[in-house]
Amino acid sequence: MADDLKADEVSERYARALFELAEEAGELDAVRADLKSLKAMLADSGDLRRLASSPLYSAEDKGKAFVALASQAGFRMTTAKFLGLLTQNGRAAALPGVIAAYERLWARKTGVVAAQVTSAKPLTKAQLDAVKTSLRQALGKDPEIETRVDAGLLGGLKVKVGSRLFDASLKTKLDTLKFALKRA
Repeated sequence: MADDLKADEVSERYARALFELAEEAGELDAVRADLKSLKAMLADSGDLRRLASSPLYSAEDKGKAFVALASQAGFRMTTAKFLGLLTQNGRAAALPGVIAAYERLWARKTGVVAAQVTSAKPLTKAQLDAVKTSLRQALGKDPEIETRVDAGLLGGLKVKVGSRLFDASLKTKLDTLKFALKRA
């Protein structure tokens, strides 16, 4: 638990430093786009996740790899230098936390609410628009929606906004019914 708290503090501190640099350079949105791309790369590549978190690779090797990745991906210089510094300081494993903390800082600054919508199958444009409209009415702010697919839900949706989770999935409803029947 204490290690998690320390890791969160480290992530917050690095994210705040990057956010301030990006803000000074007028690149808040561009750095955010770089970080979103990096987040997708981390999600798609087990090798990249291992590189970031494994103690088998030196900070220097991690730095070279991440700076090369940033260059290849066309990231802003601010992002590339930050990745070099993060890895040089032996904090590459904190990268997912840094990305999440930067997102929170960006959302607070811009007033946009981030929402994660998980469905059993990909949502159509009409369904996504309906979810956006409902969230806009409920939150009073424009939501930025990230969608995920989890076939295990069977049907329905899970919507996460900040620390709140609205679970209207068929799996949860069936689990609740099963629990109620066991108690009866």
